[in-house]
Formats: sequence, C-alpha cells, structure tokens
Amino acid sequence: MIKRLELKNIALIKHAIIDFENGLNVLSGETGSGKSVIVDSINFVLGAKADKSMIRHGENDCFASVSFDITNNQSTKDVLNDLGTEYDDEVIVSRRFTTDSKSTIRVNGEPYTLSMLKQVTQTLVDVHGQSEHYSLTKKSEQLKVLDRFTLSGLEELKLRNKELVKRLKDVDGELKNFGGSEAERAIRTDILKFQIEEIENAELIDGEEDELLIKKKKIQSAEKIADSLSAVEGGISGDGCITDILGETVRRIGQITSLDQKYADLYERLKNVSVELSDIGDTASDYLSEIDFNEMDADRIEDRLDKIKSLKKKYGSTVAEINEFLENAKCEYQKLINFDAEYEGLLNEKSKLLKELNALYLEISKVRRQSSVVFADKVTAHLRQLGMKDATFKVEFAPLENITDAPYPDNGNDEIDFVFSANLGEPLKSLAKIISGGEMSRFMLSLKAIIAEYQDISTYIFDEIDVGISGKTAQTVAEKFIDISKKVQVIAISHLPQICAFADNSYLIEKFTEDGKTYTSINKLSEEQKINEIVRIIGGTDGGNGARLHATEMIKIANSYKNG
Repeated sequence: MIKRLELKNIALIKHAIIDFENGLNVLSGETGSGKSVIVDSINFVLGAKADKSMIRHGENDCFASVSFDITNNQSTKDVLNDLGTEYDDEVIVSRRFTTDSKSTIRVNGEPYTLSMLKQVTQTLVDVHGQSEHYSLTKKSEQLKVLDRFTLSGLEELKLRNKELVKRLKDVDGELKNFGGSEAERAIRTDILKFQIEEIENAELIDGEEDELLIKKKKIQSAEKIADSLSAVEGGISGDGCITDILGETVRRIGQITSLDQKYADLYERLKNVSVELSDIGDTASDYLSEIDFNEMDADRIEDRLDKIKSLKKKYGSTVAEINEFLENAKCEYQKLINFDAEYEGLLNEKSKLLKELNALYLEISKVRRQSSVVFADKVTAHLRQLGMKDATFKVEFAPLENITDAPYPDNGNDEIDFVFSANLGEPLKSLAKIISGGEMSRFMLSLKAIIAEYQDISTYIFDEIDVGISGKTAQTVAEKFIDISKKVQVIAISHLPQICAFADNSYLIEKFTEDGKTYTSINKLSEEQKINEIVRIIGGTDGGNGARLHATEMIKIANSYKNG
C-alpha cells in the first residue's frame, strides 16, 4: 500500500506531503483545484511518460516520491530480488524530471532505468482513469482482463505457446533462406566447398600466429646482427681493409725505429693495435658463424603469416572464429548437397509444430471458456449489487480457426467479446456499442472488485470513476469501494458526496493565491472538516442546517454499512 506521497514543484504544487492509510482514502475539491495532478504525479512515479509542462512555472525541475509498504506483497519482493535491490518492508520510489528533459529514477536509493521501474511498480498499484473506460471496449484489452482472472494453469500454457511460436518462426526463416533456386544452390555449394577446403588445408593451430611472429622477430634481429658483423669482419679482414693499411703502417714505423730508437714506443703501440684489431676481426667472424639464419625459413614464416592473415580477413578475427565459420559452412554444405531430405525435414517439423500449436490453442481456449463462465457470473452479480438489477453479462468466443501459416498468435488464438444487457428482455450486445458512461463506471468497478481477490497489488487508484452516476447508484458505488478497500487500499478522487461520506480518510485539495502566485494544497480532514466538505459538495450554505444534517446522516449511514 501507499504510505506517503511527496510532491515538489509539480503543476501548482510547491511542496506537499500526503500520508495515506489503509481502507478508503478519498480526495475531493473544487473543479480545477488540481485533483488530477495527484493521479498524474503517482503515474509519473510509476513510470508514465514525463512532460516539461508538469514542472511548476519558474522552477528547474519537479520531484515525486512514493513510499510503499510491501509487507504482504510477495510479487514486488520477487521482482526486487531479481533486480538485486535491497529492501525491508518498505520501498521508496522517487523520480525527478528537469526542464532539459533529464529524468532520474531511484528505488530505495539505487538508480533505476525506466524499464526496471515499471517491472517493480506494475506489482504495486493499479490506476484506473477515464482512458481505461475506452480501452476496455477493445477486444485485446478484454482478453487481458479475462486472463488476469484466469490464473490456474494458463500462464504455463501461454509460455509453451510462446516457445512454439518462436520455433515456428525459426523454421520459417530456415525454409525461406534454404537454398534458393537450383542454380543458386549450385553456386553456393561451390563457394562453400572452396571455403571449407581453404580452411582445412591451412591446418590452423591455435596460438600458431603468435609463435610465428616471435620467430619472425628473431629472424629479423638475426639478419640485422649478421649484416653488421659481416661489415665489421669485412672492414677488418677484407681486401683493402683496415688491417692491411695498419700492417703497412707498422712495417714503415719498424723501419724508422731501426734508424732511431725514439720511435720504438710508437712502434710497439701500433703493433698492439694491429694484434687487437686482428683479434676483433676473428671474434666477429666467430659470432657470425654462430648465427642461425636461413632465408628459406624466413620466407616460409612470412608466407604462413600471410596465409593466416588472409583467412582471418575472410572468415574471422581469431582461429576460434575461423573454426566456427568452418563448422557452419560444413553444416550448410551438407544441407545443400542433401537439399531434398533437409527441406522435407523442415517441412515435417513445421507440420508437427503447427499440430501441437493448434492443439495448444484448443487447450488454452478451453481453460478460458471455463473461466469465463465463472467470471461472467461474478461480474453480473457485482453489477446487480451496484443497482443494475436486470444486468446480464457474458463473454462470447469466436470459433477457433486452425492456423496453417504465419502469423502465429503467441497468446492463444481466442477472439472474445464482452457482451452486455442492462435491461430485462434486451439482447446481449457488444460492450463497445451500448454501454453508457455510468454503466461503464459500474462495470469497471465490478472488474476491479473481482480481480482484487486474485492479485498481489495492494493499492487501487480510481480517478473519478463515479462520472455519470448519482443518487442511489452513487450509494452502491460507495459501498463497493468499501468492499474493495477491505482487501486492498483504495485511493479515489471523487466529486460525489456519497463516496466522500464513506471515506475512512478524507483529503481536501484546494487552490489559493499568495504574493501574486497560485498554489495547490492538500490537507487531511478532521471529521468536522469532512462534514463541511460534504456540505460544500451537495451545495449547502453556512447559514442553513439542512445540508449539514444531511451530510451528518450520510456519514452515519456509511458508518453503519462499514460496521455491519
């Protein structure tokens, strides 16, 4: 149930907090005071589309927060568990919307997406507005209502329905894309054969490319080292090399040393350089002989890497992806060379699936038809309690058609129509064609009363469901509100004194001005204030006691019904 609603900067509301209670909570006020804003704000928190027009003039954003008691709502707890949200027996849902259309959603302080929010809130609150009157005239919506009532075994059947439809669509897709013309199949077969042979002949090994790249790097390094060492060796030992030049230099210095000993030191130094240089040349030659460089190996590695690169470009970025492509190609190749058998197999599978699907449609329809009898009896009983003593309601089913091809309905194959007669002796006619506004209000109330018994939803919100009714009918509608509120919390926006009289908790929505600005306020009423509000609604004046006595009597009658 809703424990608290907090609003900031929404329409004419600057800041408001409403604490709701169990039972029947009724909000009333003058036309234009902002009653609909309350429902719009709750819808906003529940996940309805946000609009900048809801932001109070002059403000940058609006904010709404609802605190829910989920002590007895297992459905909500299951959803929160699935979403990984921590909770106790209270859930706080808040939403902020800015003038630049940015929306922030939080559930128990955790950021939520809009889709996540709707998963949670659809288990918390059922909001009925005037638009639901119209939606119920659509057959697709009627089927949803019946299915909400039909719980036993139906969900499992509908789940199987979806599984069969998915497989049928897959089979249809395979049949559509299976082979094409004979010429197209021949071309495709040749392409697949080439691809398969190319990949298989390559004999790819996982990790091979990395190993080859390491070897390539080593070969490239060895080649550079060999080139450098060869240049060193040639410079020291080759024709016209530095060793020959140095040898001639040593010989000449040796000659002049025999003539003058002062050159002896220079001679020794040059001899040592010559010996060291010769040793360096020998060492470089030894290193060069140790280098393992085979140009054929380098070419082979380069060719292999080019092959792997080519295959990756064609069939996948990794060896695993290429192998996956290979398996798929083999599978498709086998299908094409065994075209007739494969195609026939798909046709047979489709035939079996259609047979199972049509049998399932019959089973789903049987469950719905059985449930519809009980459902119709309950609706009729509620309508009669609401003053329509001659009302009759039934659910009509169109004959089931055998499905032989797409599209395949995934919610059973029933087409239903809610038919209704308000008067004795009148034929049953489609709800969309004959029902009046007041009758539709009572019809909707009957549905809510029935479904409240079968769902975990703990709050029903009614936005002026009492439009088009008055007098004794209004009294019976108020009584029905009380009946529903014994099972779930009810929040109703109403302009009828009878419903206000039955309220367990009353709230007045008023518009006022202050410092040249207009505001909306929401205040919970005391028992005395509740009487005054009923007097206002029935058109009484402060000067007379008649309206006040009437209001007091209405509350007395309401209390008698509630306590009876």
